[in-house]
Amino acid sequence: MNFSISERYNCVVLEFKGNVMGGPDAVALNEQLHSLIDQGKKNVIVDLARVNFMNSSGLGMLIGGLTTMKNAGGDLRICNATDKIESLLMITKLITVFQHFKSLDEAVASFES
Repeated sequence: MNFSISERYNCVVLEFKGNVMGGPDAVALNEQLHSLIDQGKKNVIVDLARVNFMNSSGLGMLIGGLTTMKNAGGDLRICNATDKIESLLMITKLITVFQHFKSLDEAVASFES
């Protein structure tokens, strides 16, 4: 997995690509989130549109990211989950933990209210 970073209005967008399976990727994500917090950027959206596969470690990585941002007074929201990933979130009941949106625009707008 790799991810790109961009800014949209009042939030940072992390666009994940490939397979989300934790491990070294979790460390890279954690470091990136702490860097954003240090810059005062606490509203994060993870765009899952280009994710092919996610395992339990990948889910743990997202939960860790959410916890990190919440502890810093921010939030991490997800968007564009494929049907397969959305079903994984439903089975694990994590669909109730994350604020999730069908599109990036909806996720960005959610931070404006």
